[in-house]
Amino acid sequence: MYIIVEGKNDRSRLRRLLKEDVKIECTFGTLNALKSEKLRKQIGHDEVYLFMDNDPAGKKIRGVLRDTFPDAVHIYTRRGYAGVEGTPDEYLVAQLEKAGLEEYIIYPILY
Repeated sequence: MYIIVEGKNDRSRLRRLLKEDVKIECTFGTLNALKSEKLRKQIGHDEVYLFMDNDPAGKKIRGVLRDTFPDAVHIYTRRGYAGVEGTPDEYLVAQLEKAGLEEYIIYPILY
């Protein structure tokens, strides 16, 4: 199973909340046909989740990846948060649960 995010900070943020068997790949903020094809070959027929920022760049990347991975599950962060990396843990966990990933979540201790 793979989750595709935009940047390494997004990956680091999710890595703290997900077990190691969930692979997290980055587009590094840009996506072209070559990089998209490389991701498609790497991921093969594994399950894919797309978790991009809720901004114009994230929406553009999501659109390209939607074509590459038509069966992908889409996970969204709320507009107003500073991308995936700036989303509070509680909201990230809620979105991961909504996507059906409960068994892979490492639940943070919330004070």
